[in-house]
Amino acid sequence: MNRSTVIGLAAVAVIAAAAALLFLNPAAEPAAAAPAAAVAEPRPLYWYDPMVPDQRFDQPGKSPFMDMDLVPMYAAADNAGAAPDDGGFRIDPRVVQNLGVRLATVERGALSPSLLAAGVIAVDEHGIEAVQSRAAGWVERLDVKAVGDPVRRGQLLAAIYSPELYAAQGEYLLARQSGDAGLQDAARTRLALLGVGDAQLRRIAASGKAERRIELFALHDGYVMDLGVRQGAQVQPGMNLFTLAGLDEVWLNAELPEAQGAAVAPGAAAQASVAALPGQLFHGKVEFLYPELSGATRTVKLRIALPNRDARLRPGMYASVQLDATPRAAALTVPTEAVIRTGTRSVVLVAEGEARFRPVAVRTGIEAGERIEVLEGLAEGQRVVASGQFLIDSEASLRGALDRLAPIAIEAGHEHDAVPSPASNGEADPHAGHPGHTP
Repeated sequence: MNRSTVIGLAAVAVIAAAAALLFLNPAAEPAAAAPAAAVAEPRPLYWYDPMVPDQRFDQPGKSPFMDMDLVPMYAAADNAGAAPDDGGFRIDPRVVQNLGVRLATVERGALSPSLLAAGVIAVDEHGIEAVQSRAAGWVERLDVKAVGDPVRRGQLLAAIYSPELYAAQGEYLLARQSGDAGLQDAARTRLALLGVGDAQLRRIAASGKAERRIELFALHDGYVMDLGVRQGAQVQPGMNLFTLAGLDEVWLNAELPEAQGAAVAPGAAAQASVAALPGQLFHGKVEFLYPELSGATRTVKLRIALPNRDARLRPGMYASVQLDATPRAAALTVPTEAVIRTGTRSVVLVAEGEARFRPVAVRTGIEAGERIEVLEGLAEGQRVVASGQFLIDSEASLRGALDRLAPIAIEAGHEHDAVPSPASNGEADPHAGHPGHTP
């Protein structure tokens, strides 16, 4: 037996042994067959240019709009086994990075909102004084002759001649001469009721003579808001001669939008500034909230008391007001820019990892600085999209996902006709050798 015959018989023996081993242990498959059992890679729905997301292509290739490759778009169900009907959607991580999406955490903490309002300086109506005549007569002396004139406490305003008051003085002097205490008290009381002051009564009693004129004085500092008489004019009982107002304290009447009215309560601190006095701040407190809402402007009117000892604040000045609203001790908050207001509801995009997002309807509360209170819809620690929401909306057809939140199921399916990927201008197609590629 020659050498070649021996080698051939040995090879046949080896092949027979391998076949027998495979027959006895059929589970032993070749290692090369293992990848066949692996899960096939998900097929993209279409390809698109992130800069022109509305245009779709049925094959990969070079973008006709930008110098970049087209990006595949996968179905939401391909994202790590996520349910396809939970309202979420997935975006390629590279696109998320290119869009500059910034995330923020839902946090719980103290929220001290500060509200801004506009207002007008007005007279403190608690300090308005009306000076009237209590008897018929004529104005024989008028010391205050123009609206807006300043007056000081105890300053003489006018002197009135009244026959009735002149006769009452004579009766008082006769009562004093009679020595009857009861008559004296009655006559003195009558003069006081007719408007004669204590100083003039003492002067009449000391001189023993009736005075022709009855004097009227200012009771406090202020200015003349209204002047109802002129020199020599006749007056009647109950006629308003002067209206005086003090300026030691003024009112700031401000208005807040209807939605913010409940955030302010009496006693809240306020800080005001006026254009006429740049750089100066005036501090006060909310004194009163008016019970009625303005039907024309849909605003709540409130009153702030401001001290004004030096009379720098004048009625009619416009003012900007900063109010400290009622603080919230443990409020759930997100950045204000994270909330998308659609007009009928407020929505945030919750980031669920692996470049997957889900729109969630929320109910919001008050705002403070750059954060807003969330009353319903989110939990502490969740991650939400703080910037780039509208780019994501354009990228992933967010409107269709939001419609699935509505009570009435809306059939999604804004189909776009896929168009073939155009060939690049004067350049070789990098995917020309790809199986099934249509140039």
